[in-house]
Amino acid sequence: MNGTSWADQWDNSAKGGRIGGGAVSGGGGGGGAPSTSKTGKYKEKLGQGLDKTKTLASSGLKKLKTGSAIGFRWVKDKYHKTTNKH
Repeated sequence: MNGTSWADQWDNSAKGGRIGGGAVSGGGGGGGAPSTSKTGKYKEKLGQGLDKTKTLASSGLKKLKTGSAIGFRWVKDKYHKTTNKH
């Protein structure tokens, strides 16, 4: 161990974390650009995934609404048939 505690290793502040902190940088100049482009790619993929999820949820709710309406109508018709016999 080199004198850093577990909390220091996972600290996101600039005063010193080995893994997530700003004190230790991986390489010299220009290190921010690749991570920014990777972040942009991930955000784009996440946005596309959310659009797909939104579309599927919308179509699923439409199917649920239609199915529920048909089911309630069927129950209503059955109820009216049994009550009209008397």
